[in-house]
Amino acid sequence: MEFEKAYEKAVEDNILPGYALMAGNKNGKVLYSGARGMQSLRDASSRPFQLDTICAIASMTKLMTAVAALQCVEAGLLELDKPVSDLLPEIGKYGIITGFDDEKNEATMVPNSTPITLRMLLSHTNGHEYDWFNPLLMKWRASRGEMPWVGPTVEQKSTLPLIFEPGTSFRYGAGSDWAGKLVEKATGKSLEAFMAERIWGPLGIKDITFYPKKRDDMADRMATISTLNEKGEGPAVDAPDFDILFGGTECLGGGGGFASMEGYFAFLQAVLRKDRSLLNDLSWTELFKPQLNEQCKKAFNDYLKSSPLHSQYLGMCIPTDLEKTWSFAGMICEKGQRGRMSDGSIFWGGVPSMTWYLDFEAGICGVAACQIIPPMSPSVLALHEQFQREMYQKFSGAK
Repeated sequence: MEFEKAYEKAVEDNILPGYALMAGNKNGKVLYSGARGMQSLRDASSRPFQLDTICAIASMTKLMTAVAALQCVEAGLLELDKPVSDLLPEIGKYGIITGFDDEKNEATMVPNSTPITLRMLLSHTNGHEYDWFNPLLMKWRASRGEMPWVGPTVEQKSTLPLIFEPGTSFRYGAGSDWAGKLVEKATGKSLEAFMAERIWGPLGIKDITFYPKKRDDMADRMATISTLNEKGEGPAVDAPDFDILFGGTECLGGGGGFASMEGYFAFLQAVLRKDRSLLNDLSWTELFKPQLNEQCKKAFNDYLKSSPLHSQYLGMCIPTDLEKTWSFAGMICEKGQRGRMSDGSIFWGGVPSMTWYLDFEAGICGVAACQIIPPMSPSVLALHEQFQREMYQKFSGAK
């Protein structure tokens, strides 16, 4: 296949140290699986990148957290539209940041009047934005002698001023981290324990965890992060000082997972087939349906177009003229793209240029794994697009 040649050339040209790809259909069939390259560029490593290589999956964790949260809703432990402040008193406590006085080195805040709900957390309409995306929040962090998104706990990383009234706009932030914390509060279990019991266990998956360093069986299968230069050009080199968790020690529902692609793909395929061992039919419908009203949807699409970084990192290099919205599962492309995907396909990915997709009309899903930064590097995402296109053209019947 042509995409295989493109990936192989990227490995030979030292753009991509290693990768794993899997695609399948809703009937449980694996349509393609393959891996090549090395799992690490560190001197002592010689292990090839394989389907059982353990990767930091970053924001690909969010899909699992959304499923876990809806499991709690099904069980009556949480409600989508109930304020979360009783279980998460830290969230939103600073109000909304409206400006910053450089002379006084202090932020201007106003109270928010709308309570934050689980629905807002899973939809990124809760008022939060990752601090490293927002200049005002970066100034606020610096005024307190703090670094962005650094610290062991969700509270330390993500107790931030809001940047808009909850429910009125869209920004990409730590909603899934807070949702994971909400699951822990509601169940009395760690997110690791809850997902092992309710998601990974029922699917027979052993290679997903928040704590790979505690797993002796993963020690020699851990991939490491490599980096291209700031322009996304090779050769890739080892990035030994890059900590993808930035000091995190808790289960981070928004980005703290580690998985083999065999393991994650088994979960993704269960999502594609709407496996009833995970959720009932109503919950699957809720997971996939568009959650943004017209105002928030416009804010989302404007956000993706606001800078090349946003269209690359959050828009996943998908053309910005394709209208998008958001579901609890991830980003929905409302219209398909000829030769690539059907209307309503859902996408998301993770910092080390990782992507997954669900194409319900074509009945296929796929995941593309690697461990390369800068995040969502366009040269790597172009390879993942080629993989998706060939899977679509070969297995969906579309040409």
